[in-house]
Amino acid sequence: MRVRPPRPRLPAWTSTLIWKAAVFITLMCCGLAALLGVLVHRAMTHQTVGAAREKALTKLERTIKAYETGARLPRGEGIDPAGLPSELRALALGGKRGTALGEQRGRAAMWAAAPAEEGTAIAVSVDFRAGEQTIADLDRAILGSSGLAIGVTLLMGAFGVTRITRRLHQTAQVARRITAGDLDARVDDKARNKDEVAAVSRALDTMAASLQGKLEAEQRFTADVAHELRTPLTGLNAAAELLPPGRPAELVRDRVQAMRALTEDLLEISRLDTRSELVELDSHDLAHLAARTIRASGTDTVLEVRSSPRVETDRRRLERILGNLVANAHSHGAAPVTVTVDGRILTVTDEGPGYPEYLLASGPQRFRTEGTNKGHGLGLTIAVGQARALGATLAFRNRETGGAEARVTLPGPAAPGATAPPRRRDEPPARD
Repeated sequence: MRVRPPRPRLPAWTSTLIWKAAVFITLMCCGLAALLGVLVHRAMTHQTVGAAREKALTKLERTIKAYETGARLPRGEGIDPAGLPSELRALALGGKRGTALGEQRGRAAMWAAAPAEEGTAIAVSVDFRAGEQTIADLDRAILGSSGLAIGVTLLMGAFGVTRITRRLHQTAQVARRITAGDLDARVDDKARNKDEVAAVSRALDTMAASLQGKLEAEQRFTADVAHELRTPLTGLNAAAELLPPGRPAELVRDRVQAMRALTEDLLEISRLDTRSELVELDSHDLAHLAARTIRASGTDTVLEVRSSPRVETDRRRLERILGNLVANAHSHGAAPVTVTVDGRILTVTDEGPGYPEYLLASGPQRFRTEGTNKGHGLGLTIAVGQARALGATLAFRNRETGGAEARVTLPGPAAPGATAPPRRRDEPPARD
């Protein structure tokens, strides 16, 4: 089997708008300069050659008259002079007058010839060096002015395109910030800009404001519903405890507990959405924390420890993340479920069918469990929110050997001069 070598790829910068605009402007300028240069060259050449032709024909008339009167002709003129172009001599022998460019004693000359006696031609020449020099000077002037015009046009075009691309990059950066969750980000293009880029910027700002309003309304609704459900659920739980022992009482208590867990999850999500919670940092051993979480889950989960450093983190939040990942692996995956501690990386794997495509593409979605009736679809959403609060990275993927993998990467120690980490709840706020 013959393997074709990979085609060479152009550098990434060649796909930028500035590069494309520069190439387009250069090609257009070169084409226009070439067209104008050809037209000017042809017009000037025609004028210069025409003037030399008229001068040569006038001289030929005087020479013919002098020849007919028997006067002595100057050297280089007369019957079949040396240097007469052969095509012009053939034209004269055919009984016609004509002119042609040629040389006379190694210099450019314009020749004029006419028929004379049988089998001969009378001809004269005019010095064409000045005309030739004029055409050469014109060509150099055309090339120089064309290069200057192309350079100036490129600079002006690059300046204009750079201003546009700078505004487009700013719009794209704001769009990325909005995608990352910063709904307060705005382009705020100047009012004096009335072009298409400003229209796109204003549309993005309007979309962001509308999206922010809808999300804030959704967050308020979620928090209000969860708060309002707490009181009746507390009474319902107390009433369920008064039921006589039996299967019906167990079913009622189980559903009440499920509703209470859902309410608490909704409250937690609303707090994560508003980012109103403080992170309580302390030093913890990751292996010990993972073992504690596995024991609390009550599941048959395998713990593998490769290296276990002590890290500054919020124990409650990290246990919440790991507990939700373990519960999700047991609910939607298949045994064995393994938790691996490798430095600052915690990995939860299972041998199930893997994560659905929508989750890998856009992350967990609330109340979406891909057709199953297990859970309420908030566990992974809470895990993602808590990881964001810790400054950690939570990534999902399906392994090539089968099964799902969730990887939590905790942030490293803050470098000197870096942004201060989230303060502990018991720490007083910093003063200016």
